[in-house]
Amino acid sequence: MATNLLLLARLSAIFVAILVLTWATYYTTTFLPHTLSQQDLIYSVLHPLLMVIGFILVSGEAILVHRWLPGSRKRKKWVHLWLQGVALTSGIFGIWTKFQGRDGVVANFFSLHSWMGLFCVSLFGAQWLMGFASFWHKGEVRMTRMRVLPWHVFLGLYTYGLAVVTAETGLLEKLTFLQANGIVLKRCNESMIVNGLGLGLAMLCGIVILTIVSPKQHHNTPATKGLPEWPPKLPMKHATQFRRFLSMPNRSARECNQRMRIMRNSPGTKSA
Repeated sequence: MATNLLLLARLSAIFVAILVLTWATYYTTTFLPHTLSQQDLIYSVLHPLLMVIGFILVSGEAILVHRWLPGSRKRKKWVHLWLQGVALTSGIFGIWTKFQGRDGVVANFFSLHSWMGLFCVSLFGAQWLMGFASFWHKGEVRMTRMRVLPWHVFLGLYTYGLAVVTAETGLLEKLTFLQANGIVLKRCNESMIVNGLGLGLAMLCGIVILTIVSPKQHHNTPATKGLPEWPPKLPMKHATQFRRFLSMPNRSARECNQRMRIMRNSPGTKSA
């Protein structure tokens, strides 16, 4: 099932990339019909490309790294962190393009779409810094990282979904403006492309989240075979955490024993 979901996610991402590239390449005159400035046109075309391809598609691929990339956990975390950094850079630069309009900064940040975009990129940046500090810094305590992990996953999926919703509001805002001013007809190829782009983003978001929340396939778990559900000397409050740790694939006996010692030495355990 996981392989099929990954394939669907890739196909949806390709579909979205083709549509946004087609829209930005063949319908450039509709982005800024009231101006003749080539520079303003470039900035307006770059905005959807950076936010959809650079921000949403790349961050979605970063989320799926732990499901398809082979190798050690350190390698997966490094690739995940690097891809999310690329997505964050694209998001920041995509917002920066809207600061370059000839009407000023305030003129481009009055709508719900713009407010959601600023909030989404700010939250994404905070999430990236939290992930760097909690999962990449070698000085962090393992128990602290275990406590932060559920919040890291939740905020990551929430921010990704928020980015897709923000893109949908941007598409609706743009298409409504074009149709209300008679620049684009309601029944034309461009309207179909924009609607298809919005539908593709919604499908991609659902598939990515479903892939992450679906159970992992355990092909080889010899290291955890024969181990108890949790060590008898651990308090009940650590039972769920340790059981979740055992369910992860490719856990060595050394890692399991090390996790047991950390839990036994955690505050409040000895007195339990």
